[in-house]
Amino acid sequence: VQLQASGGGLVQPGGSLRLSCAASGSIASFNTMGWYRQVAGKQRELVATIRTSSWTNYADSVKGRFTISRDNAKNTMYLQMNSLKPEDTAVYYCNANGVYTSTAYYYDTLWGQGTLVTVSS
Repeated sequence: VQLQASGGGLVQPGGSLRLSCAASGSIASFNTMGWYRQVAGKQRELVATIRTSSWTNYADSVKGRFTISRDNAKNTMYLQMNSLKPEDTAVYYCNANGVYTSTAYYYDTLWGQGTLVTVSS
């Protein structure tokens, strides 16, 4: 199973983007899935996570602006980003932990390749 992130781009401050993270195979269950972001020269930071139960958690900096969700039928996770700010500019990575596929393979941790979000006027 591989994760493929997409949806990044250039957006003006106050604008919106929706990131997608598609799994190449069928995920039967997972512990957590989430979005992280990284700015050059800084550590990767957690943006939002979701569990199988649909429990979600957000970094304080994005609460009220970003929404994480998952479409189980499409094996895809999303990050809806509204009211974007220049400080949201980063490469966004999707992540999954404790993954069991429908064919009973187990992956401790999976990472997508990253998608660049640039917020600028």
